[in-house]
Amino acid sequence: MLSHPQRSQLLRIARQSIEAVLHRLELDLSAIVDSELHRPAGAFVTLHTAEGDLRGCIGTIQPVAPLVHAVASNAVNAAFRDPRFEPLATHELERIRIEISVMSPIVEVADVEEIIVGRDGLIISQHGRAGLLLPQVAAEYGWDRETFLQQTCRKAGLPLETWREESCRIERFSAEVFGE
Repeated sequence: MLSHPQRSQLLRIARQSIEAVLHRLELDLSAIVDSELHRPAGAFVTLHTAEGDLRGCIGTIQPVAPLVHAVASNAVNAAFRDPRFEPLATHELERIRIEISVMSPIVEVADVEEIIVGRDGLIISQHGRAGLLLPQVAAEYGWDRETFLQQTCRKAGLPLETWREESCRIERFSAEVFGE
């Protein structure tokens, strides 16, 4: 678990990363010395409008970069490269709220009964298609386990009942979620 100061620092880094792109500045992360923030970790950055609407969400599930770099790059990607949205404009920045999800390791699901809505995020894959939903998504929408599985199939571009097929791979993970 990250401490409150570490969480605050990651949220500042996410916002500063977006500001740096908007104002064409360089962001220097070399001054960050906290070893916990330099451990490899997957992370998602989600942007919401002040009204609570999704404005962007991009991340990496695998621990391929130090956490501080994963947050910085995913904040920029969520703001400017989420294909569902136009790139963030300067006038929108002050009304955006940032949420960060720091990922746990991925575990293959042997029995769907082990999936706990609100604790687990899901990855469903089959035949080269994959969909991922973060743990907080099912709780926000009030989904039960079956609906969560169906919606993760939908995200993968698969039929809703694909999760029942033997050839379908279901994985779960948890995340430490915090925001502004």
